Amino acid sequence: MISSNVSSIMSNQTWMNNNANNVANVNTDRFVPKETTISETQNGGTKANTETASSKGGEKSQTDLSKELSEQVTIEKTAQSNVQAIRTQDEMYGSLLDIRG
Repeated sequence: MISSNVSSIMSNQTWMNNNANNVANVNTDRFVPKETTISETQNGGTKANTETASSKGGEKSQTDLSKELSEQVTIEKTAQSNVQAIRTQDEMYGSLLDIRG
């Protein structure tokens, strides 16, 4: 179970890195942002899939700042919930070891 939480955290870190790069280039002429999607793997983990967005051929950056900033909230909340799940599992394992010992 912890491995799926760690996998999710790592996937979301990739998403946040791409998101941060898109935001950093909001004023870069002809910049085409990267789009990240998260998908499930066969072993129950997750994987970040990154593609360059379709270019609209404009002179200005094609980064949609409102989209990027709202995605940052989603990424942050997902990371927080995964960290909390890992903490809870750690506490449960510790309690089980205390009972057994």
